[in-house]
Amino acid sequence: MIQRILTVGGYTLLSRVTGFVRDIILAAVLGAGPAADAFFVALRLPNHFRAIFAEGAFNAAFVPAYARIREQGGAHRAGLFADRIFTLLLASQVVLLAVALLFTPAVIDVLAPGFGADPQRFGLAVDLTRITFPYLLLITLVTLYGGILNALERFAAASAAPILLNVSMLAALLVAHWFPTPGHAAAWGVLVSGVLQALLVAGDCWRAGALPRFRALKLDADVSRFFRALGPATVGSAGVQLALFADTIIASFLPTGAVSALYYADRINQLPIGVIGIAAGTVVLPEMSRRIAAGDEAGAAHAQNRAIEFTLLLGIPCIAAFFAIPDLIVKALFVRGAFTEADAIASGHTLAAYAFGLLPFVLIRSAVATFFARGDTTTPVKAALAAAAVNIGFKVLLMGPLAQVGLALATSIGAWINLGLITWFAARAGHLRADSRLKQSMWKFAVAGVAMGLVLWVAYAPVAAWTNHLHGIRDLLTLAIVGILGAGVYGVVVFVLFGRDWLKAFRARRRG
Repeated sequence: MIQRILTVGGYTLLSRVTGFVRDIILAAVLGAGPAADAFFVALRLPNHFRAIFAEGAFNAAFVPAYARIREQGGAHRAGLFADRIFTLLLASQVVLLAVALLFTPAVIDVLAPGFGADPQRFGLAVDLTRITFPYLLLITLVTLYGGILNALERFAAASAAPILLNVSMLAALLVAHWFPTPGHAAAWGVLVSGVLQALLVAGDCWRAGALPRFRALKLDADVSRFFRALGPATVGSAGVQLALFADTIIASFLPTGAVSALYYADRINQLPIGVIGIAAGTVVLPEMSRRIAAGDEAGAAHAQNRAIEFTLLLGIPCIAAFFAIPDLIVKALFVRGAFTEADAIASGHTLAAYAFGLLPFVLIRSAVATFFARGDTTTPVKAALAAAAVNIGFKVLLMGPLAQVGLALATSIGAWINLGLITWFAARAGHLRADSRLKQSMWKFAVAGVAMGLVLWVAYAPVAAWTNHLHGIRDLLTLAIVGILGAGVYGVVVFVLFGRDWLKAFRARRRG
């Protein structure tokens, strides 16, 4: 299982790296002004719906169902199930696309009401949203194909698909002078990437002999059970996205640049979430689903414990870095062109607020797998909705004194509520079986993380003074040196606390 997590994480890391290159170019071309705010709103709208109806709710209901049907009923029955879901999914997305294109101005009024006072940002947001929204239909198909491939233990294509988004947007930005604005270029890059991603993942499904096709709809037992799981999962995903909608709505009333500061900080925060948290959750969900369907409860618990342990191993250093040197990280990555040091400071403060919730962000996918693998999508909804309510409440309280930093901090508070409730519900239901090894690992990783954070914080000032005369690469070189020092300390502390035997066992699990 660890090897599969590394496969997904490796492709996700490549996706995030190319995404950073994309965001560096975006920052240089768009900066953090009106055009950037309009584009990020246009990008958020299909992403919100994708997270609600596709990657969030759909994966939670479809992957365990497909794995269970294939385990218990064979490939033909699973294929029939996938065909019927494909037909229904495509029809619903076509209807949603038509409605969204017809009522785009009204949607922008709801999503970013603060833009109404700025005709330039409002008009541009409407134009760009009409370009980006068809991306939702395409990425929904990618999610279906990816869910099938994950259940078949074919993780590479679905994990690599997001790389095409970054490459497509980069190519579009390089020829931005052919478009009315750089925002238009970026929006068309998003749409083209959806086509490329769908072709890539559909091709891998076809090679695996599992590509869905149109099938007359029939509400059989498998489809009915899927919808019983999908309903609560959609409500839960909608609750999470409602809090993100609140970010966009509130930020549209804040001074120009707040939306962009949230975006760039969140892009950095999403690196460990995607590479570590989502990768582990992607792999452990079908693993636990198969084991539970076969009656192997102990094996399912062991898989979840090891996924959490691996997530902590790689996630704790990111938490330490985001707390200790957030401004340096943003400056090194984005300060160039239209993106100024003032923009970097605003994004850095926002990143530190996100860091407060990074631990639950990376653990939540592995934590909820214990419910999703059992076909229980209702219990996680209770946690997600309660967390969303707390999140939105804190956004309203903190937006005045802390601006976009308050929005990020509220998101982190909501993440802790979500993870805490999931853990409590799992323990109450008897689904939480944290073994002694995981419990010991937790405090050891905490010690290693504190040590790394202290080194980063102490080393920053002297290293920055030493590189101060290197104007072009000063921040990047400072980040590299400080990062190497911190990573070295973290590695040494982990080795001392865990010992050689633990590392040998980890390598053995990776080979297995």
